[in-house]
Amino acid sequence: MNPVSSPALLSQQQALSWARAPAACLNFNCMLILLPVCRNLLSFLRGSIQHCSRTAARQLDRNLTFHKLVAYMIGFHTAVHIVAHLFNFEWFMGAQLDRNSSLLPFVLSEIGNGDNASFLNPIRTNETNPTIVMFTTIAGLTGVVITLALILIITSSMEVIRRSYFEVFWYTHHLFVIFFIGLVFHGFGRIVRGQTNLQAHNPFQCRDHFETWGENGTFCPKPEFAGNPPMTWKWVVGPMILYVCERMVRFYRSQQKVVITKVVMHPSKTLELQMKMKGFKMEVGQYVFMQCPPVSALEWHPFTLTSAPEEDHFSVHIRIVGDWTQGLYEACGGDKDETQDRVKNPMLIDGPFGTASEDVFNYEVVMLVGAGIGVTPFASILKSVWYKTIQQNQNVFTKKIYFYWLCPETQAFEWFADLLQSLERQMTSKNMADFLSYNIYLTRWKENEAAHFRVHHEAENDPITGLKQKTLYGKPNWDNEFSTIGTKHPNTKVGVFLCGPTMLGKALEKQCLSHSEAGVKFIFNKENF
Repeated sequence: MNPVSSPALLSQQQALSWARAPAACLNFNCMLILLPVCRNLLSFLRGSIQHCSRTAARQLDRNLTFHKLVAYMIGFHTAVHIVAHLFNFEWFMGAQLDRNSSLLPFVLSEIGNGDNASFLNPIRTNETNPTIVMFTTIAGLTGVVITLALILIITSSMEVIRRSYFEVFWYTHHLFVIFFIGLVFHGFGRIVRGQTNLQAHNPFQCRDHFETWGENGTFCPKPEFAGNPPMTWKWVVGPMILYVCERMVRFYRSQQKVVITKVVMHPSKTLELQMKMKGFKMEVGQYVFMQCPPVSALEWHPFTLTSAPEEDHFSVHIRIVGDWTQGLYEACGGDKDETQDRVKNPMLIDGPFGTASEDVFNYEVVMLVGAGIGVTPFASILKSVWYKTIQQNQNVFTKKIYFYWLCPETQAFEWFADLLQSLERQMTSKNMADFLSYNIYLTRWKENEAAHFRVHHEAENDPITGLKQKTLYGKPNWDNEFSTIGTKHPNTKVGVFLCGPTMLGKALEKQCLSHSEAGVKFIFNKENF
């Protein structure tokens, strides 16, 4: 049997192709949508291919960007699919209402009225309407459920909602389970029909003789139809199994015992948690998902690791900015004045997962750009540099690091200043002062506003950070910075790593493209989780 849609009816219902083409695209995109969020799979692939192709590994770091693009295409094709089927059902209904045996659509609609086994028109009577059919057929009911779930998922994923009401985004995103269940069963009603007796009834020859179909002496028997078998499940079953395995691995790993060895509340309202977990191994720049059951039994939030692989613990720095972080702060005893050791464990940990920053030591020259709390992945990198320097590790390929930290206010510097001061002293004592160049910017302070402050705080070290390198005011002139670095390091690949807002990322990526000439090549990498 080779079912195809009858051209006789397609002449009246041209929107059928507009419905089925987006449906095919939906199958393909729904196959892809789950793969970018299988983080263990991506970490495995990244570790496997980065030795062969650094460019291919960098593409895996854009998994969430790819996930969003696929989601946009699912939304677009769903809209086209729905509109096309609305036209289809109007034509189906019109064929039943216009009961004229001299019209092909009506004759086709009457096929199968006897045993109801070989029908073409899914609307079997003129005493109904498309709305009733929509809620009394498998395709119609699952289509409504799928559409409602998709609308909620997409609208709650807007950046303004995701940042201001993360819980709304988190919970509605899990409607994807309902979406996929509805998607798998959507075609089981076999509402799209195909002709099965094409050899006996050639549509192109018989369409003009529909009034005599099946009569004695005619060469055109009545066409027979059957529902096209559902195909969507064949596209999505593989990714669904992969995702279920992913969640099982995450669940098992998250049940491992976590010991919080130290809780430090920094003056800038940043909570530091130092933890230990059996079998935990990390690389620089990686991140973990954290759940605090006393605050929420369902929510998981990503946080960059700020410890170095050389340390005997792993740590995160968390800015207290919302209800969940405030609840975590209180659950860990951060509201107490003194530093705490061995806090009763309220945490579950899943990870670590890889990011672009893992490649930082594969470049001879590196630019690290952090904005606000976005400096956290670079804390891990700078700590690792510190340990490698102490251990006199000769296998470090990186020869020069340029570090830029952009903060709106002075309070943001407080928790990170101690690390920078230690690094500065260590590099000076090892005669490696030129290895690390750092530039710290107060972006909301203008140069003229800071002049009065500097006059009253003339000292060898900067009055804000305590570093010998003075704090700069305003925003960096990236064109000058890239030009200077390119001049100092000709014939070199410079890795540019950013953890910060999208607009800053676009500006840096543009600079990388415009300054990759005369032997120097700037390669842009952005944290994306």
